[in-house]
Amino acid sequence: MSLLFQPITIKNVSFKNRIVVSPMCQYSANDGFANDWHLVHLGSRAVGGAGLVFTEAAAVSAEGRISPADIGIWKDEHIPMLQRIAAFIEQQGAVPGIQLAHAGRKASCRAPWEGGMQVPIAEGGWPVLAPSAIPFKETTLPVEALTILQIKEVLQQFKIAAKRALTAGFKVVEIHAAHGYLIHQFLSPISNHRTDEYGGSFENRIRFLLEVVQSVQEEWPSDLPLFVRISATDWHEQGWQLENSVALAHHLKRIGVDVIDCSSGGNIPHAQIPVAPGYQVPFASTIKKETGILTGAVGLITMAAQANEILEQQFADFIFMAREFLRNPYFPMHAAKVLNEEMPWPKQYERAK
Repeated sequence: MSLLFQPITIKNVSFKNRIVVSPMCQYSANDGFANDWHLVHLGSRAVGGAGLVFTEAAAVSAEGRISPADIGIWKDEHIPMLQRIAAFIEQQGAVPGIQLAHAGRKASCRAPWEGGMQVPIAEGGWPVLAPSAIPFKETTLPVEALTILQIKEVLQQFKIAAKRALTAGFKVVEIHAAHGYLIHQFLSPISNHRTDEYGGSFENRIRFLLEVVQSVQEEWPSDLPLFVRISATDWHEQGWQLENSVALAHHLKRIGVDVIDCSSGGNIPHAQIPVAPGYQVPFASTIKKETGILTGAVGLITMAAQANEILEQQFADFIFMAREFLRNPYFPMHAAKVLNEEMPWPKQYERAK
C-alpha cells in the first residue's frame, strides 16, 4: 500500500489516510456563524475521501477575526452549526478538525475580493491587538500592544474555544501559530519588541505559544490529537528562522503537541519567497528528523505521486493540501486511481467508479 493511503492512529483517533484538507478562509460567515456554504464546502471534501478535514481558522474572539466574514467560536451560539459540520464530516469517514486562531495585528481586514485592506473603525472595523505596537503595513490601522492582563484574557479565550470545539464534536484541534497572526507575531523578533517576560529572548518569545497550548490542554482531552501550525521561517534574515522552529518543536513535543503543521511566511508584507512545488517540504523534514515529532507538509503539493514520495522519503507524516482541494474536492479518489489503490467511495457515487 502506498503511504498516502496508509492509515495512521494518533492517541485515540485513527485517520484512514494521510491526506489533510488544510484550513482555508472562506470569508463567508456573518458574526462568526458558519452556514450552509461551510457545510457544503467542508462536507464535499470529506465526501471526496480526505482523512482529516479542517475548518478555516475559527476566531477565539470577535476582535481576533481576520475579517468580518470569518467563522468564530467565541460564543456558545456558534456551536450548533459547527456541530452539524463536524458530524457530517465524520459520517463520511473523515476526521473533523478545527483550527483555533487570533489574527492579532492582521485583523479587521476586508475579504480578498474586496481588496483585503483593513477596515476603518468608522466603517465597522475594530482596534487591532499585537505583542507590540508595530503595524503589519504602514497604511494599516494603529496597533495596540497587549497588556499582561489582555494576554491572560486571550489565553482564556483559547481555553474556552477548545471547550466549545470539543462540544461541537471535533476530534482534532490545531492552534494557528503561523502566517503572521497573533501567536506568530509573538514568536518573531520582527513583530515582538516587548521588554517583559513575553519578549526579547527566544524563551520569552515562545512563552505565549506554550501558554496557549497549555490553556487549550486544560479543556482538550489528552486522548485527542493536538496540532500546531507554524511558519517555519519568516524568509527574512532578521526574523524567525528554521533553527528557531526546530528548537520550538522540541518544546512543543515535550508539552504534548502531537503534530507540527509546517508552513512559512506571512509576517512580512514583501518577503522574497522562492515558491515552487513542494518548497516548504524541507521544513517538515528537518523538524521531523531533528525532533522526532510528527509533521505535516504543505505548499504546492498537487500530484498524487509527489505527495506519496514525500511520505516515502520520510519527509513528513501528513500531506496538507489547500488550493488543490479548491480545484478538486475529490483529489483522494483520483489519487487512489493514480497510485493503484482501492479506496471506498460513497455508495451514492459508486456507479461512477
